[in-house]
Amino acid sequence: MGKYAFGVDVGGTTVKLGLFDVEGQLLEKWEIPTNKENAGAGILPDTARSILAKMQERQISEADLAGIGIGAPGAYDSEGNLVGSSVNLGWSDFSIPEKMKAYFNVPIKAVNDANAAAFGEMWMGAGKGYKNMVLVTLGTGVGGGIIVNEHIVTGANGAGGEIGHIHIEDNEAECCNCKNKGCLEQYASATGLVRLAKRRLAKDDTPSILRNDKVSAKSVFDAVKEKDAVAVEIAEEFGDYLGKGLAAVAGVVNPEAFVIGGGVSKAGEILFTYIRPCFEKYAYAPCRNAKFVLATLGNDAGIYGAAGLILH
Repeated sequence: MGKYAFGVDVGGTTVKLGLFDVEGQLLEKWEIPTNKENAGAGILPDTARSILAKMQERQISEADLAGIGIGAPGAYDSEGNLVGSSVNLGWSDFSIPEKMKAYFNVPIKAVNDANAAAFGEMWMGAGKGYKNMVLVTLGTGVGGGIIVNEHIVTGANGAGGEIGHIHIEDNEAECCNCKNKGCLEQYASATGLVRLAKRRLAKDDTPSILRNDKVSAKSVFDAVKEKDAVAVEIAEEFGDYLGKGLAAVAGVVNPEAFVIGGGVSKAGEILFTYIRPCFEKYAYAPCRNAKFVLATLGNDAGIYGAAGLILH
């Protein structure tokens, strides 16, 4: 086995890259712009050139390389083939490993970006020590990655772990980005939390410090910390939706822990005050003792997980 691995996290704005040793220590990280022109045709060639330049700079030969792991938006099967399209990048129906093998003769693995982040948290982050865990990223949407017996659950065509699109509310008039209505991410993401807040503030004139501010996920939880009654109601509704959704997930995969990441997780452990009671209320009894922990790798989770696909 080689001495090094590269982990790549392809995002809509930048491609993050990391060089790791075989112990999983991050030696260096950097990023390059994501070139989405021409249906994203330049993204992987740009990434390959960046890796080759780093290998030259550090005098790393191909023989020193254990492999390259890549996480990217979209659904990928077990061979690293993109199934359908990755709307954020303009990609559709191709194999990441095949494209990268034009530049490297080393093992190359590709997975969905949220699954890569989940694997990273299990390998070197807040999920270390757990063989069964679920990463829940509360950002613009609700992302998920499910780890069972230290393996990523990808499903038949790479859509496993898409917990943000669990149907949670029948009485929803607005469409989710996925075109369905009543998805978990419409209530538990940063944008969903803002929607809940705006709906609550429009309902009556109860005084709240949220009325003085531009409403954001941060301002809601800041107000909760100030014991603002309206903000607490909003947090309870958010917790009810998320607790109910995660109880459904727990009944299927029975994780030891839920690792909570994404922008909303910056509110800290106060989140668990609102999620856990609802989770325990709805969860099947043997699944109720799942732990809730905050993700620790932040924006590096994807590169860790991608490298972990090669090294773990």
